[in-house]
Amino acid sequence: MAERAWNGANVTGSEAESMQRIVPGKGFHERASRQKDGVQNRISHNAWWMFVGRVLNFFFQAAYFILLARLLGVHDYGVFAGAYALVNTFTPYSALGAAMLLLRYVSIDPKVAGTYWGNALATTSGFTVVAAMSAILWPWRMHFIGSSLMFVSLILANCFFSQITLLGSSLVFALGNARLSALMNVASNLGRLLILVIMKVAMGHATAAQWSVGLLIASCVAATVVYVNIRIQLGAATFDWRLLKRRFGEGLGFSFAGTTEAVNNDLDKIMLASYGMEAQNGYYTLAYRMIDFATSPIVALNAAVVQRHFVLSPGGVRPVRKLALKSLFASVALGFPIALIIRLASPLLPMIAGGGFVGAIAVVNILCWLPLIRGVHQACGSAVTGLGYQNWRTATQAVAALLNLALNLIWIDRKSVV
Repeated sequence: MAERAWNGANVTGSEAESMQRIVPGKGFHERASRQKDGVQNRISHNAWWMFVGRVLNFFFQAAYFILLARLLGVHDYGVFAGAYALVNTFTPYSALGAAMLLLRYVSIDPKVAGTYWGNALATTSGFTVVAAMSAILWPWRMHFIGSSLMFVSLILANCFFSQITLLGSSLVFALGNARLSALMNVASNLGRLLILVIMKVAMGHATAAQWSVGLLIASCVAATVVYVNIRIQLGAATFDWRLLKRRFGEGLGFSFAGTTEAVNNDLDKIMLASYGMEAQNGYYTLAYRMIDFATSPIVALNAAVVQRHFVLSPGGVRPVRKLALKSLFASVALGFPIALIIRLASPLLPMIAGGGFVGAIAVVNILCWLPLIRGVHQACGSAVTGLGYQNWRTATQAVAALLNLALNLIWIDRKSVV
């Protein structure tokens, strides 16, 4: 057997190879440095495309909600907001957390993309059928806010078509195509804006139910484009019942987390609408949408980082914590100026959305600090999720949702006004 000199000692070739694998030399550090640079470049690349997508969506959504406010008026805007919020509370269960499952497992092993995609389509379709039939057979359960037509349209739009777009975007992002993921999200919002422009020009004014049908059409078109694109890239989706059962608990946890988040964001809108306070709900919803727009840069940063948390998690807590601290610092650095800009710009809101929304100014001035708070929450929560402790994150969100419910029950009175 051949021998080699290793630091002055004679060792066999196999021993030298083993020692080369064990002892970190110059090549090891170079590879580690290149790997680190590659991770940072991927994060920067993904964050850039997510930011571009968010910026485009920001303008599309800004135009969307401004035109929607002018199309519906204060009263119907409040009715639509309440119905949309109610559907949004159970929408996370339609895909059983498939978007996060795609990010977590497809990011690590792209070979399973077709199976996870097929399982997501199956669960989304099944849930939508059940939810839509429930709205048709037992409409009285939802009539305290709107009509059956409006709820069936919103269920089909949110629980099925919008979920297809979200799942497709998450899938291609997990496969490393951040640009296509951003374009898919942009196409969805662009479709809604185009339908809204058509209705505004053709009708001038529309009811909440009429706009729900328009939203359904726009969501259907966007989802069809996304599905065809995924089919071309991946081929036919496959279904694996055993994998679905194995991931059911984890997906349910993600869905429950989405519900707690929806309750925190939308419970007050549902209660305002159910109390017949449509105008006040219109003020509050428009103000809340303004906050959502302004939070786009922080959300884009978190969307780019969460995938890297999943990839880094096998290495333990240290790399995830390091990335989380960086994203936390960036979120805080963005949150403060965003809050100040919102506060200064709030008097312009009625000029843009219409004079009937003057009551939204006071709400905006109170909510202007939400982007900063959300940034801290998302930076920390994403790290917890990436490390596999989603249950802990869900538990804290559930506690916050219960507190939110209690405060709403205390502060929102049937005879109160904004």
